Amino acid sequence: MTLTVYNTLTRQKETFQALEANKVRMYCCGITVYDYCHLGHARTCLVWDVVRSYFEWLGYEVNYIQNFTDIDDKILNRAKKEGTSMEDVSERFIQAYFEDMSRMGIRQADAYPRATHTLDGIKRLVAELEAKGFAYPADGDVYYAVKKFSDYGKLSGRKLEDMQTGASGRVDTPEAEKKQDPCDFALWKAAKEGEPSWDSPWGAGRPGWHIECSAMVRERLGETIDIHVGGSDLTFPHHENEIAQSEAATGQSLANYWLHNGMVKVDGEKMSKSLGNFTTIRDLLDKPVDAMAMRLFILQAHYRKPVDFTNEAIAAATNGWETLREGLLFGDRFGQDLGFTDSATIAKSEESELIRQRFKDAVNDDFNFTAGLAVLFEMAKELQKEGHIIVHQRKTATDPQKLATLWYTLIELSAVLGFKAELKEETVNDGLTDAEIEQLIEQRAAAKKAKNWAECDRIRDELKDQGISLIDTKEGTTWHSV
Repeated sequence: MTLTVYNTLTRQKETFQALEANKVRMYCCGITVYDYCHLGHARTCLVWDVVRSYFEWLGYEVNYIQNFTDIDDKILNRAKKEGTSMEDVSERFIQAYFEDMSRMGIRQADAYPRATHTLDGIKRLVAELEAKGFAYPADGDVYYAVKKFSDYGKLSGRKLEDMQTGASGRVDTPEAEKKQDPCDFALWKAAKEGEPSWDSPWGAGRPGWHIECSAMVRERLGETIDIHVGGSDLTFPHHENEIAQSEAATGQSLANYWLHNGMVKVDGEKMSKSLGNFTTIRDLLDKPVDAMAMRLFILQAHYRKPVDFTNEAIAAATNGWETLREGLLFGDRFGQDLGFTDSATIAKSEESELIRQRFKDAVNDDFNFTAGLAVLFEMAKELQKEGHIIVHQRKTATDPQKLATLWYTLIELSAVLGFKAELKEETVNDGLTDAEIEQLIEQRAAAKKAKNWAECDRIRDELKDQGISLIDTKEGTTWHSV
């Protein structure tokens, strides 16, 4: 099947058609850099990186842009609290962002424009909106007049009259009193004492949040792009306001497709510091949770659905990753003895192409990586089973060519989803020799004969802690390093 995507703008699945043949222009709303990245950021950044990777696997050239908001009230409040500067806070957490994403195996975007680096484009866009009657100045601020944009609310499905009714009572702030309508939003904010500011036609100040992305999309990708993505919490007001700004200025659609990922809950509740369930990426990986298990946890749910982060879910993902890992390492462990050589020929084989097509058909249904994973696990489980047979019986009756096809294809498709496995050193933590391992196995066999099950479990657990897995068969007990 052809690639279809769920377009938030039209509220339906649509066949994907790029603006330019074999090229995709894609923009992701990034983070406000005032704190360490949390699980929600992990999901957003990972999902859209995998979408980019899938496009590339399909043969597209992708220009993927993700911004940093480096001027914001939250950044300024943190700088004030710490007695430092906005720049110091921003730089520290931008660096932390790159460290965390690297640990998660998330690739860098093609560019990371910042709000403070896009000020000329921001001011130019605000001036255009003012000239066209969509914006008005008010005592150093500049506001967008939402009533002037007839399509306001088309992304979120909200009606302006309903929003106006809900906002009508909010006139108790100096900013609200400046607005012509309660729903109008700031494009430019007048300078406040002690805060950073920049010169502009409306006086010293700084940009509003929404105008930043409109200017960065335009500057980096053009007036109309293929795909605009982000978390579902940004649909309104951020993305709605982006559309209003950009389309009023250019007269063109900002993006042909709007895609939004679902939110992350923790034990069934919204993640927040006040609830004490706020989890950063670095805290999680320091526990440690394997980054590949975390990737599996995220991709096991469809990107548009919410996911619930629980200890049980992570444990299940960790077990699932071990299965996938064993499949990925099959060729490294046994390929030489089985005669694995020509991956290029195998990649072109009919069987490999059939598997590849099944994966493609699954994922082409609105980036259904969950269904794509099922194809991967089917191969991984078969390779895992064959690996156990080889370890126990020192041979396999399965055609090595079939195993090579499964392994090379699994490697290729896993890479699309960002899964990689490294073969650990075939040694145990305390340097146990083969003879010492066999001796412990004999002690366990004696304990089993005496029905001393506690001692059996103790020896198994001791070996497991040393990276040794035991497998009991009718012929006896065999072991291998994991």
